[in-house]
Amino acid sequence: MKPLQRLDGLVAPMDRANVDTDLIIPKQFLKSIKRTGFGPNLFDELRYLDEGVPDTDCSGRPLNPDFPLNFPRYLGASILLARENFGCGSSREHAPWALDGAGFRVIIAPSFADIFRSNCFKNGLLPIALDAAVVDDLFRAMYSNEGYRLIVDLERQVVQTPDGQSIAFEVDGFRRDCLLKGLDDIGITLERAEAIRAFELDHKTRFPWVFETLEV
Repeated sequence: MKPLQRLDGLVAPMDRANVDTDLIIPKQFLKSIKRTGFGPNLFDELRYLDEGVPDTDCSGRPLNPDFPLNFPRYLGASILLARENFGCGSSREHAPWALDGAGFRVIIAPSFADIFRSNCFKNGLLPIALDAAVVDDLFRAMYSNEGYRLIVDLERQVVQTPDGQSIAFEVDGFRRDCLLKGLDDIGITLERAEAIRAFELDHKTRFPWVFETLEV
């Protein structure tokens, strides 16, 4: 998992409430568990004018010119600004995989669905919950200023705006530490690799009969 410490990123909008995981990555694309390759199908139903088909090249598909993430001003964005209850619906881990595959590392919204929020942390994305009025201000500033960027400092737990404002946010200490170090559940386990190997060796020494091969 890629560590996230400080991000200076372009901001893009998803200006609607209750965006569910089927809108983030439609169900027909849930055929793989490789974690990669989902970026081109992020928000597929909104992003393209035709119906998306799994395992097809998206480069030639007609883009929806009215969908903000297709606007040139938002290309290359790594921070997604959203509305309340982002990531609701089914608990598919493919949703953060698709967001990550499209280049997003941070999502800012007034609230998140609990399982989606947990899946973000486990896959290297930082979901930041801010007061709805603060999010409103960020939307206004972003729409008014092309190329609008924010600095997200996870170490200090602040979002810095171009006009010098610092907006504090809260993150669970354990989740924060994992993101800073780039540790997912497997990485956390591997930090204890020496202790695991020592336990296995001791267990084999104390109970050798468990490891004996049975003759048939």
